[in-house]
Amino acid sequence: MRLPQYSAAAARRTVRRHTGGGRTPEPVRRIFAGRRRSAGHALVAAVALASVLTGCGGSATPAAGPAGAGSATEAADVVEPLADTPAPRLPVTVSSADGKDVTVSSVDRIVPLTGSLSEIVFTLGLGGKVVARDITATFEQAGKLPVVTRAHDVSAESVLSLRPTLVLADTTTGPAEAVAQIRDAGIPLVVVEPAGELADVSRRIETVATALGVPSAGDSLKRRTESRIAAVRETVPARPEGGAPRVAFLYLRGSASVYLLGGRESGASSLLEAAGAVDAGKASGLTKDFTAITSEALAEAAPDAILVMSKGLESVGGPDGLLKIPGVAETPAGMDRRIVSIDDGVLLNYGPRTDRVLAELVDQLYPDGGGEK
Repeated sequence: MRLPQYSAAAARRTVRRHTGGGRTPEPVRRIFAGRRRSAGHALVAAVALASVLTGCGGSATPAAGPAGAGSATEAADVVEPLADTPAPRLPVTVSSADGKDVTVSSVDRIVPLTGSLSEIVFTLGLGGKVVARDITATFEQAGKLPVVTRAHDVSAESVLSLRPTLVLADTTTGPAEAVAQIRDAGIPLVVVEPAGELADVSRRIETVATALGVPSAGDSLKRRTESRIAAVRETVPARPEGGAPRVAFLYLRGSASVYLLGGRESGASSLLEAAGAVDAGKASGLTKDFTAITSEALAEAAPDAILVMSKGLESVGGPDGLLKIPGVAETPAGMDRRIVSIDDGVLLNYGPRTDRVLAELVDQLYPDGGGEK
């Protein structure tokens, strides 16, 4: 089988997109460190990268196995547009996150270059004007749109062929040459800061709504989203002091032998804390985004439950395969087989569907309503 020619930069963007937009974890960077040293090294790197990228897009079907998964995951595959969206008021000039002022005169043909941005556009009620999608836009309404990324690298030619009137990107979008080519063609391109925590949800919605010329719809969506998140937080069972479950977020790509433990900057802390849990990696003193999983690191984290992306769990062979990773079976989570699996496409998006993600996390963490397991 001929391997696709992915770049190391594409792998970095893949990990950032699925882990909240942070810096690429050091163990992942090391996979590609020797790519130019020899043909043999290049082949190993290509195999590893293909494996990392496999499973990051495509179907949004959750892995079978962990208790508690169900309707919340299924609902998360469909976005819920606002009932009423006013006609865009254009032109509007907005500040792009890359330091440029961008004037938007038309939103008749929109190309969002991340799944999270697509989700916001569709939820604001302008999905009918979207003409393409990024591979990470896996929700149902976007499913039939042409994909303008190749293994997470944006194809400038594919984007330009669709004659967009507005392109939305974020700071993880690349390669930089493709972004520059789109802008050099005279297409208004607005770069949005990525999200890494619940506090970023409203900011992202407001930024996109302003760029689309529908700020009042943005205000409505912010209120709806904040209200729904608050409602889910009210369902978190009360726990005795010191009784919050410790949850370790693991980033897994088994066929590439990438096994990472999330720390303070992984992007999962805010979600876990909203669910009444403690981020075990952060609490154990891991200050970076990710660190390679070791028995010692897991013992220090001592998680009561493990949070994984569904495709990551599939990539290691499900719950049984996860328990074979050194150190996992010896944790309280491993001994009790407490595994929380949430779809890759929504887990850390921090957008209009975050209330559903939070609800699923709560359901799986407290399947008995909050009693100790």
